[in-house]
Amino acid sequence: MTIKLAPKALKDLFPTSILFQTTFWGQVKARIGWEPRAFDISHAGGRSDVLLLNQPFAGNRIAAYIPQGPEYAPPPENYGIYLEELAEKLVPHLDAKTAFIRFDLPWLSPFAGDDFLHPTIPEARIQEMRMNFGTSSYNFIKSVNDMTVASCMLVDITPDEKIILARMRPKTRYNIGLAERKGVRTFQASIEHLPAFYELYLQTAGRNKFLVCDYEHFHALFSVIEQNNQNTEVVFLLASHNSDLLAGVIMVISENTALFLFGASANNKRNYMASYAVHWEAIRQARARGCTEYDMGGVSPGAASDHPFYGLYSFKLGFGGQMIHRSGTWDFPLDKDAYTAFRNAETILCGLGG
Repeated sequence: MTIKLAPKALKDLFPTSILFQTTFWGQVKARIGWEPRAFDISHAGGRSDVLLLNQPFAGNRIAAYIPQGPEYAPPPENYGIYLEELAEKLVPHLDAKTAFIRFDLPWLSPFAGDDFLHPTIPEARIQEMRMNFGTSSYNFIKSVNDMTVASCMLVDITPDEKIILARMRPKTRYNIGLAERKGVRTFQASIEHLPAFYELYLQTAGRNKFLVCDYEHFHALFSVIEQNNQNTEVVFLLASHNSDLLAGVIMVISENTALFLFGASANNKRNYMASYAVHWEAIRQARARGCTEYDMGGVSPGAASDHPFYGLYSFKLGFGGQMIHRSGTWDFPLDKDAYTAFRNAETILCGLGG
């Protein structure tokens, strides 16, 4: 397998339904201190490209992060071989301070099997044996956690609304109707509503004990959209009852995919089922814009009630989607000592977040 790599302008990235591999996402990350780089890739499978983000850490070190990329996937038995060659071709283009390359793969997991609700994903050591099989360096390490979450829920929104509703679980349909009967109103919000949404987001994080993104990350989404004319759209929806904001969704549309990027819900009036209402409105808005799928984002890898994302799994499964299991996040260390220090710090941080 022979790969040819060449730098290109960020604005020249190919259109894709993978938000995290778009020019837009590179510009968002640039707003918060990351350096976006774009590369053309030529290989036996044709021509593709990749967005790489340089993230500084520990003062003077760099992590080269490829979010949900590369998009082109070789056969599963060649995953590691292809990534190793790609990593080696990237190294001459990277800063000497780069400690490791991180691939957050969009590729389907070779371990998922046919039962998507009950996959058998082995421990990291077994996954590493398979990923490194056939490589010359045996250098791939399973990351401490998956950056954009390996397991997600995709809802097919090509049918009409009646069919989409019919595919949902009865409880989800009931709660959508209940929110309407209780007078919950959904509406398209603007950047002026962002501080209020962020307050809901902090409430949600405190309730569910997950690590939060800084406010500047949210603001960057809207700043880039406002200043650039491109094939990406941020759809910001809120649900309210009287004067109370109860839930919100930030959805980003890229090509034919609508991705649920951020969500939040209030601690009060939870029996008004505003989260169901705002996701249903997100589906309707995505359909109106010609999308074919609504990516509801991360869930637990199966029906494991002890998993921290099990609540998301239970909620999102109700919307009638199909679970997808990706290969997750993989690290290719270039400086073993610097990488080990980063990994140790990341392990502690993930433990605090859980």
